[in-house]
Amino acid sequence: MTYDEIFLLGWNLNLIMFLLNFFLAMRAISAKSKEQLEEENIYLADLKNEFDTYYPYRKYETIVTYMIPFTAFFRMSYRLIEMVSFFNKNDNTTMVDFMIYKYQSDIDLAKNRLNN
Repeated sequence: MTYDEIFLLGWNLNLIMFLLNFFLAMRAISAKSKEQLEEENIYLADLKNEFDTYYPYRKYETIVTYMIPFTAFFRMSYRLIEMVSFFNKNDNTTMVDFMIYKYQSDIDLAKNRLNN
């Protein structure tokens, strides 16, 4: 394989993960009513604002992740494994519950790092 083929393979895998992520988001959104989505959005917006204070460059990190071959693929694969294990461990949970868990655990991790 040439370097070009390796890069193309990596970007194609990144694209597949982007589309899979988009599909999961659309599936989670379509399963809820407008009122539920608005309520969850308010709570998640508060968590995201707090998250952004500890990780201000996370948006750029995600963009760069999708530009570098294979990086988003491995990052999203790990996140999917984490998501599946969360759903297996916690019955009757939704994607929003997982998002709240991830935001909260990342915020707690940042707070612990600052305190040490």
